[in-house]
Amino acid sequence: MMRREFITLLGGAAAALPIGARAQQHQSSAVRPLIGVLSQLSAATAAHNIAAFRAALRDLGYVEGRSATLELRYGDGAPERMAPLANELVALKPDVLFAAGKAAALAARRATQTIPIVMTTPEDPIASGLANTIAKPGGNITGTWLLGDDALVGKRLELLLLAVPALSRVGIIVNPDDPSDALTVARLPEAARALGVTVEKFAVRDVSTLDGVSAQIVRAGVQGLLVGPGPMLVSGRVEITRMVAQLRLPGMYGFREFADVGGLMSYGPNLPDLHRQSARLVGRILKGERPAELPIELPTRYELIVNLKTAKAIRREIPDSFLLLADEVIE
Repeated sequence: MMRREFITLLGGAAAALPIGARAQQHQSSAVRPLIGVLSQLSAATAAHNIAAFRAALRDLGYVEGRSATLELRYGDGAPERMAPLANELVALKPDVLFAAGKAAALAARRATQTIPIVMTTPEDPIASGLANTIAKPGGNITGTWLLGDDALVGKRLELLLLAVPALSRVGIIVNPDDPSDALTVARLPEAARALGVTVEKFAVRDVSTLDGVSAQIVRAGVQGLLVGPGPMLVSGRVEITRMVAQLRLPGMYGFREFADVGGLMSYGPNLPDLHRQSARLVGRILKGERPAELPIELPTRYELIVNLKTAKAIRREIPDSFLLLADEVIE
């Protein structure tokens, strides 16, 4: 048999192996520790976050390809993809799993009760059934509670009113099927009453429907917009910020990724920093600490970003006193 034919035959035989056998083959050849990463976002959207996660692991001595292996799976904003991807990662028998997002965390927890899991989740991890308590989660999971600050939604609305003081009617764009957005909607009415504004809700399940949503916003006569923090909306941030700019409305978003692509302003946790925080928890587990005993953490860094280029494009004057509050101004 010719050498080329033999190699082709070997390649075909490997492809014909069942998933479990391929996973076992990969497991035996991977540099340990093997860290599985399950993200609800697309690879492109999560790129900065994953880069921060990798960098933090390197700082801890886990260099990919030399002293550790990363296996990454992306859900592209579709929660239903999490379960099969989690099962795929578990079949590789990783030393620890990092699950970014509630759907990812739930899928990872269902896929394994033994492999340690570090999660990020927007919802209360106790109410979600992911943890027994914040101080001692129990089981095989710990991580960060992304929206654990009850005042976060009210703070976003308050900052929007400080930037544009004349607002009295505000809209909020949410994906009604996403728990992150549901939590925002639940917390908003109390904050709106305290600040003396009314709120109108607009549902977006797919960015392909934005033309219809834009028409609804115009008919409702809102003077500004909040945008929910769910993965689908983050994945569609370019289309959403473009629509808001076309309406010439001031918008407040949950993450700086929106301001980076043209959103007027954002206030919330710094996602790359949150991934560095998660990498530190992964490192503690790899050194022998039990996730059941590691308290669930809140984000360590919140930031206000203002995009002055967008302010000029939509003809909004942002007060200098507000700009002094910003952690970063995009000019």
